[in-house]
Amino acid sequence: MLTTLKTAYTDTRADDLAWALDREPLPALAVLDLELSGAKLQLRLLGASHQVLLEEARGTCSETVACIPGSSTPLPLGVAKRLGDWEYEFAARVETLSQGSFASRAQELLALVADHPQGLAGTFPGSPHAFTAMLAQRCEGQVRWRTWHAYPQEGQLVVTRTRVGVLAQGARPERRPQPAAL
Repeated sequence: MLTTLKTAYTDTRADDLAWALDREPLPALAVLDLELSGAKLQLRLLGASHQVLLEEARGTCSETVACIPGSSTPLPLGVAKRLGDWEYEFAARVETLSQGSFASRAQELLALVADHPQGLAGTFPGSPHAFTAMLAQRCEGQVRWRTWHAYPQEGQLVVTRTRVGVLAQGARPERRPQPAAL
């Protein structure tokens, strides 16, 4: 689903993004509710920011990547956490592109997400390459989503990838056998 966000472009720098888990739902400019094999997933555009709410029988998870006033957690390159019975993995990177490459990449990503049944993208008035896009899927018992936050004035694209899955039963670090005593 592609929508034009009816708001001013306020999150203006990739460096201003922060990451948080377990925040309450924030006011959204666009929302896509999905049912993915027993998992309820809500993709939420908060401007040039996003929030994903996941609900399953085993629990809930809320991920927010946004300009969060007073946040001391900048956008990390990676996070791996245990959340109850779940494993949560998050990764982020910032791509810096030339103006021509940025425009081409923006068009490619918007085309990918616009008609995808599990995708949500929002563009900002006045700049066709200022957008936030999200794409979700369920694969091998895991819920996964990717996001793209575009900052055309800087030629930067913030790309995130998240995976939430159930811990394997009895998952423990592997123990290596000790050599036999002589």
